[in-house]
Amino acid sequence: MLDDIDRRILRQLQADPALSTADLAQRCRITAATCWRRLERMQAGGIIKGQRAVIDWHALGYAVEVSLRIALDKTRPLAFDEFTAAAREVPEVLEIQSFLGRVDLRLSVIARDLVHYRQIYRERILTLPHIADVEALMLISRVKNEEALPV
Repeated sequence: MLDDIDRRILRQLQADPALSTADLAQRCRITAATCWRRLERMQAGGIIKGQRAVIDWHALGYAVEVSLRIALDKTRPLAFDEFTAAAREVPEVLEIQSFLGRVDLRLSVIARDLVHYRQIYRERILTLPHIADVEALMLISRVKNEEALPV
């Protein structure tokens, strides 16, 4: 389990993942050696999975995000595996989520504009295998987008 020092480390790391171990230790009021050992333990335990760069896709010219709810043809035994394998190959698909219920999957798709989205939808999405139904929801605004966990 995590103690207060581990939680402090995680809060600081989430706030600024580029911190050096020495700076992180200073902010957490512990020694650099203690901080390093705790980071190593949390990485080995799978609590810290890694660090990544978060790129603003708007800055790269993508202005449209669409959430596609996909229902698959459930009469096909490999429908899920074949669909997800093919959907992973579409570069504009940022995220694939699976669900229980009427909707099987949700794809988050980005495009430069509506013309680009229409091209992706017709040429890349509708050609994916085993689709029984698609519902598109266009993102208007992101009300909350928090990646930091309450530790």
